Amino acid sequence: MSRPLPLSGITVVDLGQIYNGPYCTFLMAMAGAKVIKIESRGGEHLRRRSVVGGAALPFAMLNSNKTFVTLNLKSEKGKELLKEMVRRADILIENFAPGTMQRLGLGFDDLVKENPRLIYGAGSGYGTSGPNKDYPAMDLTVQAMAGVMNVTGFADRPPVKAGPALCDFFGGVHLYGAVMTALFERERTGLGRQVEVSMQEAVYPSLSSNLGLYFGSKGTAVPRTGNRHGGLAEAPYNVYPTQDGHIAIICVGEKHWHSLLKAMNRTDLVTHPSYQNLKLRVDHMEEIDELVSAFTHIHKKQDLFNLLMQHKVPCAPVRDLGEVVNDAHMHERKALEWVDHPMYGRVCLMNSAMRYQDSETIALVPSGELGSNNQEVYGEWLGLSKEQIQGLLKEEVI
Repeated sequence: MSRPLPLSGITVVDLGQIYNGPYCTFLMAMAGAKVIKIESRGGEHLRRRSVVGGAALPFAMLNSNKTFVTLNLKSEKGKELLKEMVRRADILIENFAPGTMQRLGLGFDDLVKENPRLIYGAGSGYGTSGPNKDYPAMDLTVQAMAGVMNVTGFADRPPVKAGPALCDFFGGVHLYGAVMTALFERERTGLGRQVEVSMQEAVYPSLSSNLGLYFGSKGTAVPRTGNRHGGLAEAPYNVYPTQDGHIAIICVGEKHWHSLLKAMNRTDLVTHPSYQNLKLRVDHMEEIDELVSAFTHIHKKQDLFNLLMQHKVPCAPVRDLGEVVNDAHMHERKALEWVDHPMYGRVCLMNSAMRYQDSETIALVPSGELGSNNQEVYGEWLGLSKEQIQGLLKEEVI
């Protein structure tokens, strides 16, 4: 396997912060792009969280295989250095609050004058237009605003946030897609363009099952369904107790239901008048869950998983993070890798979920210290002399 990765030769100027922008550019780096991460002289917000125990890991996860420089974008020399980088780059990514780059004189309209081929990607909570564009946009607030929180949890309890940072990462993935689409267009036209992604808009399609329940009930159904199907349109569909934990089971269609009954030694229920089709099973959801729970709770979760796999019933044991981090399957595929990080010690880092035929999975290069590549980028790439770089340090530009 010797084929170059798809983004080999592409240079990205990365102004991303926290999760949204940095995940987008991480995917680019792992696709072969040269990603130059620009941070303020104090470091981006996620790096600063490293003072809290364990909080350094997200920075390490999202910033592998990047080049690290510092730059004061509020200084005139800092702005000129960014423009010089843009002249040589293909892509710029930022996820500041809308209007921030424009106020600095570094918005798309300013930078496209320096490089008409520039693809400018902007990630935000609610987009760059509309009445809500200036609302504070962290994953938590977008989850609340987007309806994610309202449909998460149990009907008799308050809403809760989804465990993962869904909105940040949905936004980052969509931003990657938008930039790649514009890059494809540039190959045809030679012209760059600005693309933008709203986290709220990116996460909205994931509410499809919940929206189905909302419209199907004319807005009267309780929105939170716990571990049941978000649209209450599948049964069995739940997390069931075992002797040592829980197992998730779903039956899509009659084949899966019959296979589950066979595994349970309850084929007598195939012709039960209350369970003969999906609609009937949904109508008797409580009975179905009690029936399945009575079967699952007498087994250990791994033994039960093995049994249900033999019968081809869609299921999975509910695993804790320790089990996931040490997943042999993911390590075999090099999706996860234990790395001795020079700053954070031994950590488990991810590779990209995107794979490219005939190209080796790129080796992980741990994230570097703040400004660790200033000399390489400003000296070797932009051609500044040692004296000029010393001047930038003295003037607090870098």
